[in-house]
Amino acid sequence: MGWKSGAVRGLARLYPYDVETSDELIDAVAFVQWPWKPETIVQAGYGAGIVAALLTAGILLLIQMPLYIILALPVGVGVIHGVHSSPPVFAAFRRTEALGDTPNLIGRAVLRMQIQPATETAVEFAAETGNGPLAASLKSHIDRSIGSPKTGLISFAEDWAEDFPALRRAAHLLATAQNAPPEERERTLERSLTAVLNGTREEMAAFTSEIRGPTTGLYAFGVMLPLALVALVPAIGLAGGQDGFNIPIEFFVLIYDVALPVGLIAASVWLLQRRPVAFPPPNVSVHHPDVADRRVHGVGLGILVGALAAVGSVALGHGFLAPVAGIGLGLGTTLLTIFGPIKALRDHVREIEEHLTDALYLIGRQVAEGQAVEAAIAHAGERVPGKTGEVFAQAAGLQERLHVTVDEAFFGTYGSLSDVPSPRAHGMASLLSIAAREGRPAGSAVVSMADHLEELQEVEAEAKREISAVTGTLDSTAAYFGPLVAGATVALAKTIADSQGTRAASDQVGKALPADELSLVVGVYVLLMSVILTTLSIGLRHGLDRSLVGYHVGRSLVSATPIYVIAVFVTGLMV
Repeated sequence: MGWKSGAVRGLARLYPYDVETSDELIDAVAFVQWPWKPETIVQAGYGAGIVAALLTAGILLLIQMPLYIILALPVGVGVIHGVHSSPPVFAAFRRTEALGDTPNLIGRAVLRMQIQPATETAVEFAAETGNGPLAASLKSHIDRSIGSPKTGLISFAEDWAEDFPALRRAAHLLATAQNAPPEERERTLERSLTAVLNGTREEMAAFTSEIRGPTTGLYAFGVMLPLALVALVPAIGLAGGQDGFNIPIEFFVLIYDVALPVGLIAASVWLLQRRPVAFPPPNVSVHHPDVADRRVHGVGLGILVGALAAVGSVALGHGFLAPVAGIGLGLGTTLLTIFGPIKALRDHVREIEEHLTDALYLIGRQVAEGQAVEAAIAHAGERVPGKTGEVFAQAAGLQERLHVTVDEAFFGTYGSLSDVPSPRAHGMASLLSIAAREGRPAGSAVVSMADHLEELQEVEAEAKREISAVTGTLDSTAAYFGPLVAGATVALAKTIADSQGTRAASDQVGKALPADELSLVVGVYVLLMSVILTTLSIGLRHGLDRSLVGYHVGRSLVSATPIYVIAVFVTGLMV
């Protein structure tokens, strides 16, 4: 945590008084596993509020806006509330992302039960073959149940039932399947998995319906209406006759570059907290052996592109937009360069997962007919297309050359999945390893695994389609339509300001607001809007994965920035 820990403790020392903490804050800090005590976070919140208020007051005095110094108070209070609310907010985000793994976790336990009807073994397998908060929580419940007749499954389900009610029913069905007659066991296990899948569908359908109205309101009142009003801003200074209103440009900075972005962020957090489950992408970072660390290269390339963009704005005769063009394209290029290799690896993982159901079905049928799992894996490597087939072919080659087990062929030093960050593929390979020990009776379980995996993929795809129907507008607004509308209205405002400025000089009426400065203010808002709306869209669809958000924000900035600058230039020529 390094500098973060030092900053939090430094801010906490600015408020060295006793504070009270709520149970919600204590639970949230424990869940997100932050290294600070809840009391330290509360004290740091007050300290951050003091610093924010003083900085705000100082900046307002520096830019000669003493009348607005009263804003220092709400800024300080807002920062205090933000810091105190951050642990529950992060805990809600983490729970949402964790619950996206519920169908996979229950699915792994169900499939393990089909091979060997022992609840304790199935629950341990589901926990060991998973990663993330959900699997870690199940492991902790298993550890606490050691020495008792319980497996930890029911207590685990009760712990998460408030966030995902269907998990309670699925866990109880799974627990009763062990003692069910053989002819009833299969049906009970199917009902357990169906309960989770249906619960996921219902939760996502209800959430999509719930956010449709707020998202439309966010789009209309937080983006399009403020941009449409830009064309009227230059006329404000001309209203009221000779004296005019003389509203300073700093006022519009506060509205467009502070108040509106803060409102968009607050609305985005409100929406993201209400998401029931998220389906995050495979966990990949710059430290993965197959990911090139391009952070230094990305920063250098971003600076170069940003400088060229700024020079290009000057060449177009719009030097007042040089900061917007430079920062927008420079930052976007940096993000794409850094996170592009991570996206490439994730695309590779998706290609591996694409034909897993076909491979499992093929292997399961052959094992059920009496063929060894090792031979079935080799056959799948020959018959299954794409990257999926390559993974099985590589595993089969290792088995043939090194005479290793199925587990080592997939997860060993040279295993075909050793560096593939796919929980789904890892769970599949682990079950194949068990099937290799069980032999022919496990064939039907592998076929069932293929069916279940296909159901899980359909549920996930259906949920993403429903959310995409809502978030598609956010994506297009952030990257294309918003900058285009902003650029056109800014150019129109500049034309109005120029014509009315000439009339104001001859008639000695109010002074028109400087359109060049307004263009810069709105340009900053366009960049902020692009970042915020893209982050919201990705968060609603996949969860707040840093690299995924970074890549898509970079792509949005790279398109939004030139669209805005070109729209200002072209519209200015037309009007």
